[in-house]
Order: sequence, then C-alpha cells, then structure tokens
Amino acid sequence: MTDSPRSDVGRWGGNPWQPPTTPSPEPEPEPELDTRSRRGGRSFWARCCACCSCRNGTDGDWGSEPHGDRGSRGRGSRSGSRRPDSRGSDSRRPGSRTGGVNAAGDGTIREGMLVVTGVDLLSARSDQNRREHHTDEFEYDELIIRRGQPFHMVLHFSRPYESSDHVALELVIGNNPEVGKGTHVIIPVGKGGSGGWKAQVTKASGQNLNLRVHTSPNAIIGKFQFTVRTRSEAGEFQLPFDPHNEIYILFNPWCPEDIVYVDHEDWRQEYVLNESGRIYYGTEAQIGERTWNYGQFDHGVLDACLYILDRRGMPYGGRGDPVSVSRVISAMVNSLDDNGVLIGNWSGDYSRGTNPSAWVGSVEILLSYLRTGYSVPYGQCWVFAGVTTTVLRCLGLATRTVTNFNSAHDTDTSLTMDIYFDENMKPLEHLNHDSVWNFHVWNDCWMKRPDLPSGFDGWQVVDATPQETSSGIFCCGPCSVESIKNGLVYMKYDTPFIFAEVNSDKVYWQRQDDGSFKIVYVEEKAIGTLIITKAVGSNMRDDVTHIYKHPEGSEAERKAVETAAAHGSKPNVYASRDSAEDVAMQVEAQDAVMGQDLEVCVVLSNRGGSPRTVKLHLYLSVTFYTGVTGPVFKESKKEVVLAPGATDRVSMPVAYKEYRPQLVDQGSMLLNVSGHVKESGQVLAKQHTFRLRTPDLSLTLLGAAVVGQECEVQIVFKNPLPVTLTNVVFRLEGSGLQRPKILNVGDIGGNETVTLHQKFVPVRPGPRQLIASLDSPQLSQVHGVIQVDVAPAPGGGGFFSDAGGNSGSGETIPMASRGGA
Repeated sequence: MTDSPRSDVGRWGGNPWQPPTTPSPEPEPEPELDTRSRRGGRSFWARCCACCSCRNGTDGDWGSEPHGDRGSRGRGSRSGSRRPDSRGSDSRRPGSRTGGVNAAGDGTIREGMLVVTGVDLLSARSDQNRREHHTDEFEYDELIIRRGQPFHMVLHFSRPYESSDHVALELVIGNNPEVGKGTHVIIPVGKGGSGGWKAQVTKASGQNLNLRVHTSPNAIIGKFQFTVRTRSEAGEFQLPFDPHNEIYILFNPWCPEDIVYVDHEDWRQEYVLNESGRIYYGTEAQIGERTWNYGQFDHGVLDACLYILDRRGMPYGGRGDPVSVSRVISAMVNSLDDNGVLIGNWSGDYSRGTNPSAWVGSVEILLSYLRTGYSVPYGQCWVFAGVTTTVLRCLGLATRTVTNFNSAHDTDTSLTMDIYFDENMKPLEHLNHDSVWNFHVWNDCWMKRPDLPSGFDGWQVVDATPQETSSGIFCCGPCSVESIKNGLVYMKYDTPFIFAEVNSDKVYWQRQDDGSFKIVYVEEKAIGTLIITKAVGSNMRDDVTHIYKHPEGSEAERKAVETAAAHGSKPNVYASRDSAEDVAMQVEAQDAVMGQDLEVCVVLSNRGGSPRTVKLHLYLSVTFYTGVTGPVFKESKKEVVLAPGATDRVSMPVAYKEYRPQLVDQGSMLLNVSGHVKESGQVLAKQHTFRLRTPDLSLTLLGAAVVGQECEVQIVFKNPLPVTLTNVVFRLEGSGLQRPKILNVGDIGGNETVTLHQKFVPVRPGPRQLIASLDSPQLSQVHGVIQVDVAPAPGGGGFFSDAGGNSGSGETIPMASRGGA
C-alpha cells in the first residue's frame, strides 16, 4: 500500500500496538520454579469480579487452619523446601515435613499408630478413574478428575484399619488455604463432608483401605495438594505431601449438579473432548476454512491453563465459578494491560514474531507462555479464539469457535454502524470511526447464569480479542446469547458491544448544505449476515445465526434492534429516514484467485413503473479483514438508464498487476458503490468485500500409523504467484501425532512446485489430525490437513514424551523435489 491506512482504533481503543523490544515488558521467573505471580489481581477483581471474595471459615474437626505458601502447580523439587510454621506447629500443617513422616506431638511414630505407608490414586490413563472422568486423553501421569463425580483410591497402612480409627483426606490449593473459601477441603472418611464432599470405605482388606471419594459439584478447579491424616488411640499421623499425589480438578459438563452441565453427549464429545476443529474466515460469499489443533490434552497444556489464572492473580476462592473463570480467560488470552498470552498485531509487520496466519494450533503458543512467562507474538482474532477454545475445553467448559461475517465494531455505543458522506456522497474518513470487519472470530461456552434473571442460561459469548475495554480491562463476556438475540443490552457482560457486532444497522449519513447530516440510506441486513461454527461430529459448517438473531426483517428482529438502539447513544436514529426505493442494486464478484485477473460487477434493477437514470460511482481498494482500508487504486463512473422493470450490469475488470502492489496480509478487496437516482433522489450505497483465494497444502501419509512407530508424511505445495517466495516457513502440529514443529525451507520460485517429507511418531491411538501451514512475506494463509487413523501399539496402550517438539527457531529442511508449473 502506498499510504498508511487509518489506525485500527476499534481493536486497540487508544492503546496502539507497538513492536516491543522484548516479548513482554516484565520478565517472569520460569513457571517451573514459581507460578504464583499475583501482579495486578486486586484492581481487576475490584472492578470486574469482586463477587469471588468470601469470608474465612473454620475447621472444628482437625484443629487449626493451615498457613504457608502453596501454589496450585507445586513441583516435586519444591515440596521439601517449604518453610516451617514460625509458630512451631509443623505437625498441624498439611505440607510441612520433618523427615519421612509427619507425626503429632514430639514427632515420633508410636506403636499402634495408623501410619499411611502409601497412596494409590489410580491415576494411570488406563485406570477406572481417568476413563470414567473422561480425562484419559490427558498426557499426564497425575490424577485428573471432574468435580461432582466420585473417584476411587487405595490407602496403604502400617497395620489393618480398625473401626475405632479416624481417617481424613485433605486437599489444599493456593497460598493461604482456608476451609471457608473451599481452598482447604477436609473429608472425614465414613462421615458426610461439607458441600458435597464425602469419602466412603468400599473395601478393607489387610492393610489396604479402598475408598470412594465424592467431590463437590461446586469445587474450585485447579491442582490440589493431597494428604491423609489419621487419628487413633496411639496418636495422630499425617502423610507428608508428595508431588506424585497432586490432583487436578476440572469443571464437569457430565454432572447435572455442575452449572456447566451439558445435556447432550454428542455436544460433550465435540465441545469438550475434540482436540481439533475448523475455524472459518474470508467473506460470507467466499468462506475460507482452516483446521486448528486445539491440543487441550497435550502434555503441559493443562499447567499452562492454570498458570494463566495464576498470572492474572485470580483468587483461588473464585475459581469454582465458570462465569468468573471465563471472564478472566477473555482478559488473559490477550496481552493488553496484563501481560497475557498473545500480543495482538494487525500492522502487517510480523518480523519480531510469528505471522498470525502461520499458526496451526494453540499448543506451541501456550507452552511458550508457560515456559518463558513472556507474551507470545502475534495473534489476531482467530488465534485468540483458537487459544480460548483450548483453555476453556481443557478446564472442562463446553466451548466452540464461532465466526461472524460482516462483524460491526461500534465505537460510540450508538448500536449502529454510522458512515458519513459529503454532499457528493464521497466518504468522510475522518468521521468514519465505526468499522465492519469481513469476519470476526470469538467463542461460545455453555453454562448456567445464576447471576442473571431466569432464561439466560446456555451459550455465552466470550471474546478474547482486545477491542474496547470492559470495566477498564480488555475483556469481553461472558454474555448470554439469548440477551443478544432480543436486544437486551442492559444484561451483563458487554451485551451492547456484541449486539452491535451481529445485529446493528448500517446507517449512511449525508452532509447537507447547512452542515447538518441526514440519514439517506439504511442497510438493515448488512451486519452479522452469517454466523457459523463447526458442526457437531463432522467437518461441515453449522449455521447458528438463528440463535443470535431473529430472522432478518421480521417483526421480532426489528423490535430487538429498536430495543437495543433505545439504550444507545443515539436513541432517535431512525426518526429522519426516507424510503423512496424503487431501484435495487446488487454486487457480484467472481471467485478470485491470488495471482490472477478478476472482475467485479454491479447489477441495477428498476422495480418501478417509470424510467430511472442512475449515476453510479465504483471505488476499489484493498482492506484489512478488520475493515481498515487503503487508498482507492481503481475507480469507475457510469450513468445508466433503466426502463421500467429493466436490469443492467456495470462491470469493472481488475488485472493482477493493478492490485499486486496494494496487497496486505489477510487483505481483501473492498468495492464501495454509491449511486444517485436522478428522477426520485434515491440514494444507493453498498460496500462489498471479496477475498483472494490462496492454495492449499497437499498432505499424503506414506504408510500405516501405529503408536510408537515412526511414519512419514509428504507435503506438496505449488506457488500460485509468478514471483519468488522468500524465507518460507512450514509449521507442522497434531495432537497425539506431532508436537509443534517449525521447518525453514528457504525460497520457492515463481509458479514452482515443491515436495518435502517429514517423519513423526504417534503417541496416542485413534483418529488424529495432522495440520500444516506455509508462511512467507509474499504469501500467507496457506494450510493443509490430513486425517491419520493411528493403530494401538502392538503391546497395547500409548505413550507420551516431551521429545519430538520444536518450537524454537526451527530446522532447515532440504526439498525432496522441485518442479515447474
């Protein structure tokens, strides 16, 4: 582009992106050593989610409240280094150690005491607990359970268990565990616990005790430290903390008592357990799709998700509330004002990081954030949404990635998209602050809303792309889709902004001779024209527009718009509308391919009984998908005379050499059409966006895929451009198949075909998706995917390892072959 476009004030709201000298303004310690940063948490919760605080509780069963420094992600190397209680009450604190065991009183083990010699949490992926809790795909050895559902364990004692013995299980999380906040849970065996917690003996055999433990459906989610305390006539004993006995607790959409419950098994399979999905982009008429590796079960991802909550400083006591958790995630997936996961960048200059189009999944991003503590460069809306889907599914919330085509960005809370023109219908760019994105991607997550009146449960919008601030923080949602559909913009959170994105009207204002502005045209069907997500159980598209809005033009839809507008900054926006409209206009664009010539066409129809003369003006420019436009590089003026009932076509050819110098990353063509009907004074106005298609990568599996055995994939790409692609980088990723891998390929000549081969070792059986992308300064948004059906290892089961991933600078790959056009 020859001139800089106007700044994207919508997405940055006065905080324009600037390339940082380091990925994050504040270096963080290695997460493996310290993941309990609470910087900035107070102001966020004071403004956004103060409902999390609750009063301290007391414990009348087992003595004093524990104190000390404990994180939800404690490592084994830290367990033995915790500082003793300054009050000398080590024996009363879960987590303190004085040696191999921790006993009451003088610290000695007396004869007859019920000493816990071991704990078996039955945490293997193939064990009953993991399978029943739908957590057997997590590449973790620790026990991972879902709240509100029982699990089993076995306690090993130094002697047989007797009816006079007292045993209690304890779980603690956070820096200052308190019973009243749910961060210190005490479960007396054989007695009813508080809040749904209880433990029952299912079998006592010799020195082993089998337990069935019921967890509360309202339990805090996170990584708990676990211990056992016993009391007998000989004295009291407490098992020291062991990092191998830490327990992850997640939300449970399978539990009817959990407010995230989903009453459809196929939905749970898709929105909680599916590790890959489709994300849609482009325009309504030219929908592009890409496969995204969510990878929520990959090793390290669960720790990264919990680290995000720690990094925000979210109070542990609030982590049982999905409304609060999803709101924090929407704030933390972007880096603005909190050093969150992803740095947004819409500038087109990605030299300091990764082009957002090049990512193929969330795993590399989240593991980098966990490993370094630095925000990852760079993201745009589909990357923010893909990562959000990963995080929320990982934590147990049913979540999907949703694309809204022709997504409005209302900057002045008018709940309309206002476009201003001068007396000659030339756009007044200095007044046109509202913008319409070709597409915008966000998330739906499923939950009840006890904080709202009845009727607003179900799908809730969460948007992690930094747009406008909400209570001073760059976050958005959760917002009930039902409130959006009916224009109830006074419902929290952020309903006015999201309503405008999907169902505002596009209002054209023309400056009059006296300097005032008059509404000359209203497009009622220009915003939120199509809202789609991946279908359940297939790779087809699912049109969900109907859950966001009533049918366009219906009485219910118009009522919703007017209800919303009445609460906006321009409640009387429709008062001055004129409606003499007997000439209709439609824009057509052929399926344009990057590197080829194209043609646009405007169709005019006279639906009246009198001749009409139309003065038509066409302006063509390149636009970012965010609606920010470059300068007009081609225009055409024409006068058309239409007989009654007649139709005429006005076309404008565009050569590749004309638009090539204007191309921008993620760019599309924007055709602005304005017209004036001489006889009636009718004003015609239309904005039409169309994208240039890019080629796909062709992936072919060479041989059978078996867990633990090396197999090979072939990737073929043909450069569609007559110019050389420089510094070409491939990315390869697939959960259960391949950890994120970067391949530096070098240059690919104009119209050249290249082939490369990559080997990988599957680690989990079943149907998997291997996803690849190509990126270069000259061409991006090139993807490919192949389904890989992995057979179990000959000996059965699977394995996992941190090996095989490469998220660093990448390796240089020689071409297997090159060919011409």
